[in-house]
Amino acid sequence: MDNKKKILMVIAQENFRDEEFLQPREIFESAGFDITVATNQKKVARGMLGGKVKPDTTISSEKADSYDAIVISGGGGAKKYLWDNKELHEIVQNAYKQEKLIAAICISPVVLAKAGILKGKKSTVFNDPESVKQIKEGGAEYQDKDVIRDGHIITARDPDAARSFGKTVLEFLKE
Repeated sequence: MDNKKKILMVIAQENFRDEEFLQPREIFESAGFDITVATNQKKVARGMLGGKVKPDTTISSEKADSYDAIVISGGGGAKKYLWDNKELHEIVQNAYKQEKLIAAICISPVVLAKAGILKGKKSTVFNDPESVKQIKEGGAEYQDKDVIRDGHIITARDPDAARSFGKTVLEFLKE
């Protein structure tokens, strides 16, 4: 197995969902992957459950070319900090064009919809009316499931799916 896979993990500056970041990260690290954490600023990001993460970099200073996968964590802060983040949309669009893995959990599949890469794709999202409406408007075929893989896009519904989300990303990267 190639242990040199590089993953850009994106979290909201405030109110990212702790387990949607921490559980997949633990899975990726135990597989020997190189993790880079990005958020809006280089200051410590705070999770909804009190977790603190010092990001390695900012979203605006990153490019899809440097990574094998882009993994976007959810949580309430994703709507404020990530949904309409143009730099993040650009990273996602470039990763999509390069057929790299793009994964998002909870309300963050909305980022993928807003970046325009979910048209005609099966996708899940946190089951709240606004998030479901957003991914449908982005052209996604919404399914209320824990984890969905459609091509090189993986989406997951909620914190309960965090571990299986991480494992699905891992399986993809090991192929």
